[in-house]
Parts: sequence; C-alpha cells; structure tokens
Amino acid sequence: MLSTVYGAGLYGIDGFIVTAECDACDRLPEFEIVGLPDAAVKEAKERVRTACENSGWRFPDMALTVNLAPADRRKEGSGFDLPILLGILRCAGVLKPEVGLDSRCFAGELSLSGGVRGVRGALCMCAAARDAGMREFYAPAVNAAEAAAVNGITVYPVESIKQLVDHLNGDAGIEPVQPPVMADLPSDSGLDFSDVRGQLLAKRAMEIAAAGGHNILLIGPPGTGKSMMAKRLPGILPPLTFKEAIETTKIHSVAGTLPEGVSLLGARPFRSPHHTMSAVSLVGGGIYPLPGEVSLAHNGELFLDELPEFPKQVTDALRQPLEDRKVTITRANGRVTYPCAFMLVGAMNPCRCGYFGHPSRKCTCRPDDVKRYISRVSGPLLDRMDIQIEMPSLTYNEISEEPRVGESSADIRERVIGAREFARRRMGDDGVFCNAQLDPAKIRKYCRIDDSAALLLRSAYDALGLSARGYDRIMRVARTIADLEGNEVIREHHVAEAVQMRSLDRKYWG
Repeated sequence: MLSTVYGAGLYGIDGFIVTAECDACDRLPEFEIVGLPDAAVKEAKERVRTACENSGWRFPDMALTVNLAPADRRKEGSGFDLPILLGILRCAGVLKPEVGLDSRCFAGELSLSGGVRGVRGALCMCAAARDAGMREFYAPAVNAAEAAAVNGITVYPVESIKQLVDHLNGDAGIEPVQPPVMADLPSDSGLDFSDVRGQLLAKRAMEIAAAGGHNILLIGPPGTGKSMMAKRLPGILPPLTFKEAIETTKIHSVAGTLPEGVSLLGARPFRSPHHTMSAVSLVGGGIYPLPGEVSLAHNGELFLDELPEFPKQVTDALRQPLEDRKVTITRANGRVTYPCAFMLVGAMNPCRCGYFGHPSRKCTCRPDDVKRYISRVSGPLLDRMDIQIEMPSLTYNEISEEPRVGESSADIRERVIGAREFARRRMGDDGVFCNAQLDPAKIRKYCRIDDSAALLLRSAYDALGLSARGYDRIMRVARTIADLEGNEVIREHHVAEAVQMRSLDRKYWG
C-alpha cells in the first residue's frame, strides 16, 4: 500500500514542500528512509517507531520504505517526523481511508511518548504550504502562533500524535489558531530618550540617523552615555510594517531565536554581540548555513560596543553586507542568501585607557598606542559610517541637576516618521525605503541642492579629503536633515550640519 503525506523543509529563510511517500509491503520487517536525508532525519526511524507504540498503536511488521521527494534536495532537521508517521499510520489502517490529506501540510518533531515538539522555521514552512495551494497547516503547539501569522491558510496546534489522529478521523476536533494582530504586538522596550542627560548633539545625530536609516559612530570617554544612546535608538525608529515583521520573524524562526509563545516580532531587533565573536557568527555560516548577527538585526539595529576590540577580520566582513543589504553564504552543500538591511551603530573610546583629549583626566597612553588603537577601525569601514559624533564627558552640573524630563522617544519618533513619510512621497515606488539606500544615480535624482549649499560642499570635499563614497554619504545625511524640516531643496545649513557630523576623520584618523 502507498500513502502520501505532505511536509515542509527549509532552505535559507524559504520553505519548500516535501512529499513523504510511504510504501508498505508484506515482507520481512524493515524500515528505510531515502531522499537525501541528513542524520536527524535518519534518526527519525527510532523516534517514529517508539512514538507510535507509546501512543497505543502497534507498529506494522512490514517492509516500510519512506521517500522524501524531491529526492535531489537535502532534507535537514527533525520536522519530518510527523508526516512520516502519518504516512505509516495510513498504511496500517489507523487513519480512516476517507481522510483527505492532499490539502494539508504537517511539520513537527516527535518525542518518544508521542508528543509533538517544536521545530525551527515553522513560519517559513507555513508560507511555503500556503503558496503551494494547501488549505491547512498542522504545526507543533509551541510554533502554531508563529505559523498563524501567514495569511490565507488555517493553522492547527498539535500537542500529540494521538490528538492529531483523533482530529483527522473526526473523533475530536482541534481549534485553529487565530492570526496575530499587529496592533496587539509589544513594540516598546521601555527605554526612553527622556532618561538621557545632556548630549544634545548626540541626540540630534540619533534622530537624523533614525530618520534616514544611517549608520552612526559614537566616540567618547567611558561613561558618556554611548551604550545608553544606542539601546534607545530602536524606540525612535518607525514601527515595523506587517511585511517587515514577517521578514524579521522568518529569520529568527529559522535561526531558532524566536522567543517561545511569540507569534510575530512587533519590535525592531536590537543585536549587541560581544567583541569576541567570529566572522562566521557575524555574517552567518556553518555546514548548513544559519543566519548571523547581521541578518538577525534585519530591519533593526546592530550595535558594536568597543568597536576597536573586534578582530579586524570581523569588522572587515561588514563591508559587503552594509552596501548590498544581503549576505550570500556559499558552502559545499549549496548557497544561501539572507537579507541584512540594518542600521550599524558603533561605539568606541578614543584610546585604550579612554581619556585621550579629555579636558580634566590625563591619558596614560603613548602617542603610538593611541594611533595603533584608533587604526583598528579601518578606513573602508569608517567611510561607511554616515554620521560620526564625539560625546564629551558630562559636567557636574549636568549630572547633579534635579531630574528634568527631557524629550521623550515618542516625540522624536513622530518627527522621524514624518521625515520618512516625506521621503516616501518623493521617491514613490522606486524601491527605496530610506535615504541611506540612495545610490549615486538616485542621489542625483532626488538630492536637489541650491548654489550656496553646493559651494559649501565643494569646500568641505577639498578640505576634508573626502572620497566619492564620503561625498555621497554627506549628501544622504543632508537630504535627511532637509526631510526633517519638510524641505524639498537641500540648503546651506543642511549641508553644514551634515559636514559637522563627518568631521572626526581628521581629528582621530587624519
């Protein structure tokens, strides 16, 4: 007897339908799984057999052959346990003959007791099932809320194989999961810019960075609030759209970093890896490539604290993802592309002791040590930082003043949303979502500049020794500053502020 059950596999952040074909013959008992399975899939034989017996059914004494098609595509993970066992149970007569499985897709790992455990990438698998014309998707109960974010398909939470068989046979029903509502998702981390004392220039720089999606570098002595600022940046970014939320959740689902019980990520990601990380951890990789920190920060912020302490190999690996907003990982088993449109925020001390140029504390580093420490941030990476801001130490009066409520993140976010909407109306359907994504052709198209601003920009280009990339980045920042004012033409004071936020190259690296 032959039975066919549909499951789903993963390739990058995309799912694909896998057909589990089970053939049962009256021969000497054996159990084989073919179709390019990995070790986890091969081990499914023991999980399936034991789960079947512990659920109250006798495992068939037959020659069982399970083919996972397409046979030329590698099958990874334990999510095929459920469709494999359902195929065997149909051959054994446990499932009623009239039960239709053609429009149903199943995914889940089996425990030895017959329970159904969670799997990675349930959201991606459900999307693949919907695109293949399936009407129902059966997911582990812990993944069901996540899968329910996919529109156009009904998702059922499964806790055990016994519960699923009763549902399919019509003996007891399973209630489907209701899709999440974006408005109900938590989107606030609780960190607010009103907590930050002083540092008005840095706050302004953060607002500009958020409005245009620009990368930003913060330099200053210890305790000036660099990390405090960086952690509050997601709170002033525009809320995630539904499309962005799906993209972001897909990546975290595949990586296995989606918190339990979370159906859809409503807040922009904030990733802050330690400086001991490897290049593979940053961009992604492994035998079966998984997303790295740059992809986990997609549609959010990647914060690198103590930037010079990161190995040069790691920081240099950022160059291509920052430009292309995607990373392609090539291995012997195939090639996978992950999106990585993120804002990079770097923070660093001006020297190893942290007090180079401090007005009151003496720096204990030798001049060569200062130069060596600063040079650990390479020129090409520095060139990709649209905004560079120096954060001085706070005075006693700034710290000791009675608490005064500063401008809140909500107020700043309103201006950021207004600036992005102003830019969106200008660029229309050009495929650009923020000014940081403007390429040279679009800069010429959208960055109209008056004569006095052009003259100032020429002077700054010659005086600062800017590269062509540096020129483009000043234009993008000036475009964002003009958007914050609702001005279609870039004026002289817009360029002046943009140049001011790119003036640390000569002080520290010149």
